[in-house]
Amino acid sequence: MKVLILAGGWGTRLGQQTETIPKPMVSIGNKPILWHIMKSYSYYGFHDFIISCGVKAQVIKNYFSNFDSYNDDFTIDIKTKEITYFNSNKNNNWNVTIIDTGINTLKGARIKRVEKYIDSDTNMLTYGDGVSDVNIKELLRFHNSHGKTVTITGVHPPARFGELIENDGLVTSFTEKPQTSVGLINGGYMVFNKELLSYLSTDEKCDLEIGAFEQLVKNNQVMVFKHEGNWECMDHERDVEYLNNLWNKNKAFWKKWN
Repeated sequence: MKVLILAGGWGTRLGQQTETIPKPMVSIGNKPILWHIMKSYSYYGFHDFIISCGVKAQVIKNYFSNFDSYNDDFTIDIKTKEITYFNSNKNNNWNVTIIDTGINTLKGARIKRVEKYIDSDTNMLTYGDGVSDVNIKELLRFHNSHGKTVTITGVHPPARFGELIENDGLVTSFTEKPQTSVGLINGGYMVFNKELLSYLSTDEKCDLEIGAFEQLVKNNQVMVFKHEGNWECMDHERDVEYLNNLWNKNKAFWKKWN
């Protein structure tokens, strides 16, 4: 089973954070958010990844092709070029396929363009900018139980600020960081059967939510796995600060691994 991560977007709302690196490489602690997402899947036993990248793809390729150097301490013999790595990352048994799917390619086409690397009927799919404490094994179990083409993890959008309720200028209620929406949004962490690929094309304008998912919904082929736990998306610079504060205070809800 593959875990497909969409990591090709521009990340323009992150300002200076993405001037030289793509959005999935923005750090939480000293690791890219992409690493955190992969660690979450790996914790639940899913180690085979396809990263569909685009904008600044070479940064992601360079990171994984030099993974030990980025993540391990090492000794190098300058004369012989022999490098001895220490063992801080030897517990990562990941298999990572990195495919450049184009700079301006929309999500649907990014998936379709890696089709030949997808060899199992059921696979995982998520975005390269969101972390969650969703139980991925329970998510897969739910997907297998209903027999539909796609399962989306539905999450509640996080609230950053307190909410003022007023009537003609008079404050009638103040709620600290309320749930701002009673509805659910797509939090990534999806599961799909290969039938999804028949709804997609390699045309760079082929999107996922607009088009493919709309048609699948009409065909009654999309189910939602309701996640009442935590979820956060790195969408703005304030999100980077928030996620780093959680990590630095040992309150990172998505960290299940040791």
